[in-house]
Amino acid sequence: GALPPPYPNGWYRLLDSAQLPRRAVRSLALLGEQLAAFRTQDGQAYVVDAYCPHLGANLAAGGRVVGNCIECPFHGWQFQGEDGKCTRIPYAEKVPDFAKVRTWPSCEVNGMLLVWYHCEGSGPMWAVPEQREITTKEWVFRGQTEHFVDAHIQEIPENAADTAHLAFLHGPAILGGSDLRHTRSKLWDFMKHIWKAEWRPEPEPNEHCSRLLVQHTATVFGKRISMMDLTVSARQVGPGLVFLIFEHAFLGHGIILQTVTPLEPLLQNVVHKIYYQKNVPAIIPKFILRAECIQFERDITIWNNKQYLPKPLLVREDSSIQKHRRWYAQFYSKKSMRVLVQKEGLDW
Repeated sequence: GALPPPYPNGWYRLLDSAQLPRRAVRSLALLGEQLAAFRTQDGQAYVVDAYCPHLGANLAAGGRVVGNCIECPFHGWQFQGEDGKCTRIPYAEKVPDFAKVRTWPSCEVNGMLLVWYHCEGSGPMWAVPEQREITTKEWVFRGQTEHFVDAHIQEIPENAADTAHLAFLHGPAILGGSDLRHTRSKLWDFMKHIWKAEWRPEPEPNEHCSRLLVQHTATVFGKRISMMDLTVSARQVGPGLVFLIFEHAFLGHGIILQTVTPLEPLLQNVVHKIYYQKNVPAIIPKFILRAECIQFERDITIWNNKQYLPKPLLVREDSSIQKHRRWYAQFYSKKSMRVLVQKEGLDW
C-alpha cells in the first residue's frame, strides 16, 4: 500500500541516561540518520551528526570528549555540543567561522535521553512531560522489555483506536502465551480477559496528545475475579511516546513508559519500562510487565506480517480508527520523506 512518511515529526528515545556516563560517546543509527551522543564531564548530554564535516570520519568511532566538545578521532577537530561550532583545529592557525557540525535538540526526562526530529529542521513544538513520581523516586524502576517490530510506526499507536481487536486478540488468557496458533487453546478457555476501551484526542494546547482509557477485568469459569480489575490510562505524547498509568485497588499505582523509535522506514525499536510504588513487592510490577509483554507480542505477530492499507474497509464500529488517522496526520509535513514502493517487475 501507499505508506505514510516513515519518520513523523516528534520526540524519540535515543537511549537511557544511565547508558551514557560522563565523558562517554555513543554511536546511534535511527530516523535514517547517523548520530553521536556524548556527555561532558559536568553531566550535560549532547547529540550531533556523527560525521565530521572535515573529511567524514565518524565522531562516535574513537572520538573523545574534551571539555564541552567532541573531538574527531581523525584530525583532532573539536566541536561544541551546544551549537556544533568547531573551536579547535590542532594544525590550523584559524578556525573558519563556518566550520561546524549539525546539532540536534535533545532533552533528558524520566531517565531517558530523547532527540527531537523534524523533517524541515523546525525546533521542538512541545516538551516531553516529566513523570513526577519517577523524578522524586516514589516509583522505582522494576524492569523493561525491548522488541523490534517490522512495520510502519503508525501501525503501533493506531492499535489504541482499534478497540475491536481487544476482545478478539487480547481476550484469550495470557496463560495461552503469544503464539497466535495456540492462544485460543481449550486448555485455557476457562479464563478470559474483558476490556472496555475508549480513545480520544486531547484538546488544545495538547493537540499532540491523545488518551486511551481501559478498564480490564478477568473471569475464571465465568466468574469475575476482582483482584484482576485494573484501570489503565494510556496517554500518547506525539508519535513515539506513551505513558501507561496503572491503578489497582490493592496493588497500588505505577507506570509503563512505552517508547517507539524508527530505526529504518519499516523497523521500530519498542521499549517498555515499568516503574512502580517501592512499597509494593517487585513481583507485582514484574508480573504486570510480563502480562503486557505477552499481549504486545500478540500484536507484533500481526504487525510483522500485515500490510498498511491507506483506504481500509471499515464498518461503523471502527470510526475511531479514522479519527486516529486524522489526529496522527499532524506529525507529517509536506516535505516529510516518502518511501518509494517498487510497483512492477525487477527493472532498475
